[in-house]
Amino acid sequence: YLHHSHHVSFERLSRVAHELFGLVISQGAIANIFRRLGHGMAAATTAVRDKLLVARIIASDETTTRTNGVTHWQWVFISDKAVLHKIAPRRARSVAEEVLGDHKPDVWVSDRYAGQQELGKEHQVCLAHVLRDVQYAIDSGDTIFAPKICDHLRWAIRVSKRRCNLKDTTLASYAAKADNKLTQLMRAPVAHPAGKVLLKQIKAWRTKFFVFLTNRDVPATNNISEREIRPSVVFRKVTNGFRSEWGAQIHAGYRSVTGTARLSGQSALGAIRDLVDGNFAVA
Repeated sequence: YLHHSHHVSFERLSRVAHELFGLVISQGAIANIFRRLGHGMAAATTAVRDKLLVARIIASDETTTRTNGVTHWQWVFISDKAVLHKIAPRRARSVAEEVLGDHKPDVWVSDRYAGQQELGKEHQVCLAHVLRDVQYAIDSGDTIFAPKICDHLRWAIRVSKRRCNLKDTTLASYAAKADNKLTQLMRAPVAHPAGKVLLKQIKAWRTKFFVFLTNRDVPATNNISEREIRPSVVFRKVTNGFRSEWGAQIHAGYRSVTGTARLSGQSALGAIRDLVDGNFAVA
């Protein structure tokens, strides 16, 4: 818990144990304790994956990490009941395909990275990422097309925050309005070079902007994945990565177990206590 949630190094863990609790324990002994948790962590991770693979909606993201000084990729896959982290030596689409197996969710939520495409029956792209590209076009000097796209996407996101209070017919009306308005904006002539680049990008992702207006459970952005993966980014910056493959897998398992437990209201410390005691179960 102290190492993976609070980024305390083995050397400092040894000092804390000695100075606070009078427990003399070496860094090697701590590493061996972690190793012995490997089988239990692997079993818990398998249970998390099984829970993930019944989900209709899955969100995903990936970020870099380092193992033995070599760049690896940490993937995260999130449903409403499970959080699965996986550290792999590559960023390829095959990593996600290996996790999913034969399962194809109704909706996949992600950024526009090629390795995240066509993994669900429908795909909701992260509008927060799209808005960054829109802002870049505005900063580059497009004062006509990009600002209108920005206003339209922000309006759609505001609608998504009110979905729980909207009738089905009202939401369907908003979905049609969002789609028709985007079509109108795309048909208008675009003169600025940055606007033309943005228009090309929008055409490429045309059908993936407003899935969240046809399905109440789909988020408009992929912020849930970014929030889930952020602690591991902090861990990487503090520790500079992992010295071994097994250490990387322990971290991925830890983040899977604690992330999944959090969805059911359990603390990270409570989840790890259950894991050590052999009582961890996916709700």
